[in-house]
Amino acid sequence: MGRKPNGASSIYLGADGSWHGRVTVGVKDDGSPDRRHVRGKTEAAVIKKVRLLERERDSGTVRKAGQRWTVKTWPTHWVENIAAPAVRENTIAGYRVAVYRHLIPGLGAHRLDRLEPEHLERFYKRMPEKGAAPATAHQAHRTVRTALNEAVRRGHLARNPAALARAPRLPETEIEPYSVEEVQRLLAATRGRRNSARWAIALALGLRQGEALGLRWPDVDLDAGTLTVWRGRQRARWEHGSSPCGRKHGGHCPDRRQVRADTAETKSRAGRRSIGLPDELVALLRKHREEQEQERATAAQLWEGGEWLFATPIGGPVNPRTDYDEWKRLLKLAGLRDGRLHDARHTAATVLLILGVAERAVMGIMGWSNSAMAARYQHLTAQVRRDIAKRVGGLLWDSSSNGADGPKTAS
Repeated sequence: MGRKPNGASSIYLGADGSWHGRVTVGVKDDGSPDRRHVRGKTEAAVIKKVRLLERERDSGTVRKAGQRWTVKTWPTHWVENIAAPAVRENTIAGYRVAVYRHLIPGLGAHRLDRLEPEHLERFYKRMPEKGAAPATAHQAHRTVRTALNEAVRRGHLARNPAALARAPRLPETEIEPYSVEEVQRLLAATRGRRNSARWAIALALGLRQGEALGLRWPDVDLDAGTLTVWRGRQRARWEHGSSPCGRKHGGHCPDRRQVRADTAETKSRAGRRSIGLPDELVALLRKHREEQEQERATAAQLWEGGEWLFATPIGGPVNPRTDYDEWKRLLKLAGLRDGRLHDARHTAATVLLILGVAERAVMGIMGWSNSAMAARYQHLTAQVRRDIAKRVGGLLWDSSSNGADGPKTAS
């Protein structure tokens, strides 16, 4: 038998009594051949392993040589060294919770290249049984899928088992937006209160809480009647000062230092947008500016500056928690059912869609990245359902005969 060419696979019986196979699958980083070794008790078993390696080599899906990553070591490396420098602080905080609190305790011992979709599906099933919310299980799924996509891209995995696993089911919650009459009552309840225009912006334009609280006066052109969204307000984050104070949280330290910026750029390009202002809202903002100037004069040297559109009595940015509490107070004052602050955004989106504003225009106003969001926000109120029913009735039946003559027929 002639000598096999360099790089050809080989199968042989070793001196240890086991069968061995060697397959060249590529070239290592140092230029030497990447020759993989497999082992088995029988020749048939080794032939099967060799053929599998050859197919993976030929299809470009062979696992990269080097460290054998686990579900503990890879997500840890990914979240700290790959994701953390590239994503927003709030996003990385969510990733870390999913990785350290759920994925590592639940799946950490699995080797990455031996992780199967079934392992993930059983893990997702256990999470609610241990008290986790369905949204938490879904966040764990999204996080591991993103982490493993990067492992596939870098050659540490041939395929992503999280992409094959069935994602945890998220229960759909029907959110009823506030009616026009309820919005009017809510706006009436804001009269005479500080920053009352903030709620007009939420209900008329559908700005997210962070977007509204992140606005500064240079973002608003009252003469042109436009408002530009560039950034979003973030919750403050603090750490202890240099002197130990004995308090657990940095936010309670007298010598605290702020470690998170007041604002961050919007998450997507669609979020950065200019919006036209109704004349009534322009008038409210002009009045709001006059009231803020009076507060600035009263605060004198205590005024913090920053040109915030909605500010504290001494000019600082409004805390999102304070803003949320004010929303809850307004609902009670207006005698309305309890609702999330985000329901104001649902309401604005629904009103725009009911008015027949073009979907592309609604996407621009709301800052949506894709048209699928329109269907998600277009909730039908009872009033709208009745209106549709009347239109259908008017189309199919002759109102003069109260339906006695049956459906209309085409002429």
